Amino acid sequence: MTYINGNQWTEQAVEARYRNSFGRAAGYLPADRTVVHAWLDELGGYVERQRAQRAVVRHDSVAGLARLIDRDPVVRMYVSLMIEQAKEFKKDGVRDIPDLLDHLDTIVTWAPRYTDKIHFPMSALFVDMMYTPAGQAVFRNRDLNRALVGILREWCTYLDSPASREVLTTGQWLSPDARQKLKLDDFDVDFTQPYGGLASFNDFFHRQIRPEKRPIAGSTDPKVIVAPNDGSVVKIQRNVQRSDEFWIKGQRYSLYDMLDGSDLTDGFVGGDVYQSFLSGGDYHRWHTPVGGTVISARVVDGLTFTELESAGFDPDAGTQSQIYEASVNARALIFVKSPDPIGVVCVMPIGITEISSLTIGVMPGQKVDKGDELGYFSYGGSSMVLVFQPGAVAAFDVPDNTTGDMEKGQWCAVNSQIAQTH
Repeated sequence: MTYINGNQWTEQAVEARYRNSFGRAAGYLPADRTVVHAWLDELGGYVERQRAQRAVVRHDSVAGLARLIDRDPVVRMYVSLMIEQAKEFKKDGVRDIPDLLDHLDTIVTWAPRYTDKIHFPMSALFVDMMYTPAGQAVFRNRDLNRALVGILREWCTYLDSPASREVLTTGQWLSPDARQKLKLDDFDVDFTQPYGGLASFNDFFHRQIRPEKRPIAGSTDPKVIVAPNDGSVVKIQRNVQRSDEFWIKGQRYSLYDMLDGSDLTDGFVGGDVYQSFLSGGDYHRWHTPVGGTVISARVVDGLTFTELESAGFDPDAGTQSQIYEASVNARALIFVKSPDPIGVVCVMPIGITEISSLTIGVMPGQKVDKGDELGYFSYGGSSMVLVFQPGAVAAFDVPDNTTGDMEKGQWCAVNSQIAQTH
């Protein structure tokens, strides 16, 4: 049995929550939770050796988190409680706040290797902590979130640098096994060049796909609406309301919250939402589902490493959290105005785990053809939402995922047909 604040959770319930978490279901964490704990033991041992050699370097972003924890007693209380409560899941995990900071300093200059058991170290480090009552509270704290985003941005800078290319070798991400499993021959990777001809690890993560591998469905038919990304269907919901209780189980979307109070919100009331999630091996660039003119494009700062809170460990928590995260997580809002009857469509990429930074590649006033690229994710877990105005979609051509299981949604390739208008 596992106990948190006197509440008893069975190991089966804890395991069920982990198995349907976004990280596990999307392939960012291994199916076997014990693998995460074994890897954390290895990371902890490395941190101990670095500490013994006085080789731990305090990076600017981690120092910023340390200052926040030092000056804010509420944040310090919750982070301390979170670490203690997580020990109910793994007794020999992170010991205290200084130990947590040293772990984060190690990750900031860490490039994942293909042969590693864990490719997403922040997800592994926080996976138990974010399920605790204290963790659920503190990961929603805006000041803590800003500090974590600072750490993620510093890590992103490293993964954008040539130093991170050391893992782009034929023994790692360009190995025969990776080439087959990740279908690298579908992408612009030059195996005759050092590092595949790529500038950094992030350059590999958001690598370009060969256009013939993702043909645009109905390229000359304005009635065809295409998928904006590679991904599996999470939920299709029609007649979406302006405001709803997105934090309550029931798969409700809240347009005003999703669209960050945009002046365009009321035009979507009663419309439709399509959501999918991207797995680690999916193509991580986004494309426009319709042709038209970009009328607005911006990034909304939001949360990371947070999931929908529940009274217990809910087996469909992963799907529920995807809907919750559409209202609270870091996301881009790109509004494209298409000729009637489609009208305005909002393309909403969402960052969920790790860095997941959102780079928008279009400007307001720019004309786009269906299938044109809009931007891309950097390293991390991600989701995608399309929001349509009422009457725009006559029918969806892919089935809704009503199972409550993220992994059972239909996988759709970017530029494939997902809906049609009148």
